[in-house]
Amino acid sequence: MAFVKVGTIEEFGPGTAKMVTLNGKSIGVFNVDGSLYAIDDTCTHQGAPLSEGFCEGTELICPWHGARFDLKTGSNLSPPARTPVKAYQVQVVGNEVHIDAP
Repeated sequence: MAFVKVGTIEEFGPGTAKMVTLNGKSIGVFNVDGSLYAIDDTCTHQGAPLSEGFCEGTELICPWHGARFDLKTGSNLSPPARTPVKAYQVQVVGNEVHIDAP
């Protein structure tokens, strides 16, 4: 596993979500109450950008059709999505945010 810098902690303020691109893959990075989570940014139902969704705690709601995903594991929690998204480990080194590269 190789961690890659995706930004600084200041770029991921509490309550925000941001899409980053690593190795051609879109990944959503979410700050929920000061904890950072990273998952594939593409909904497995019809490809919605998950970083534009809404969080209820660590549950992410897709902006297009309301599928729900667990930010910690990437598990799909409700239809219409039937498959999970990949979750990535996040670490903070100094003021840099790193995720394990896809």
